[in-house]
Amino acid sequence: MSSEPLLQLDGLCKRFGGLTVLDDLNFTVQPGEIVGLVGPNGSGKTTAINLISGLLRADCGHILFDGKPVERLPMFRRVHLGINRSFQVPKPFREMTVRENIEIAAHYGGADAVDINQVLADIDLREQAGNAAGELTVNQQKLLDLGRALATAPRLLLIDEIGAGLNPAELNGIAELLKKLAARGIALIVVEHLLDFLNRITSRVIVLGFGRMLFEGPLQAAADDPDVVAAFIGG
Repeated sequence: MSSEPLLQLDGLCKRFGGLTVLDDLNFTVQPGEIVGLVGPNGSGKTTAINLISGLLRADCGHILFDGKPVERLPMFRRVHLGINRSFQVPKPFREMTVRENIEIAAHYGGADAVDINQVLADIDLREQAGNAAGELTVNQQKLLDLGRALATAPRLLLIDEIGAGLNPAELNGIAELLKKLAARGIALIVVEHLLDFLNRITSRVIVLGFGRMLFEGPLQAAADDPDVVAAFIGG
C-alpha cells in the first residue's frame, strides 16, 4: 500500500442556510483501503460523500485527490479523474439492458476501453446482461449500480448504504466483492449502518455525530468511546 494518501480531506464543511451539517472534517484514505463511515441519522455521512463526489459543493475546506485539489471541479471531472460512487437507492435506466447500462457509464465516464464482460463478471450479472434493468431484484440493482461505477475505472469508490434491505447471503456476496476491489488497489469509503457488515470488510472507521468527526480508529474501540455512545444513544 502506498505511503501517500489517495484522498485527503482538510477542514471540509457544508452549510444549508444557517444549519451546519458538516464541520471541519479531516481524514485520509490510502489506495486499496476500505474505510467505514458511520454515525446516527443526520450526522453528515451522506453529505460527506456528496462533497467528495462533487454532487454538492463544499463551503470551506479542501479535497485533495492524488495530491491535487478537486473541491471546485464538477462531478463529471472527478469521475474522469477516478472518483465515483454508488447510491443508496439505485436508479438505472430501467428499459435498457444491464449491459447497456454499463456501456453508457463507461462511455460517459471516459473509460471506453474498460472490459464490460469483466465488470459483468465482477458483479455476477453475466446471465442477466441482456435483461432489462427494471427486471432485476433489489440486490441485483445495487450490484448494477456498483457495476456502473466500476465501468468508469475508478480509483476511489464511495459506497452509500449498499447493505440496506439485503439478506445475509447477499450481504456476504457484497462484502467479498468490496474486499476483492480493494485488493486491486481501489480505495473505498463505505457509508453503512450495519456494523457487522462493516466489521467483515474493515477495522478502521470514521464516526460522525452532529456534523463533526467524533472518532477515528478500530471499529471495536468505537463502542467504548464516550462521545460515540452519546451520539448514538444520548448523553
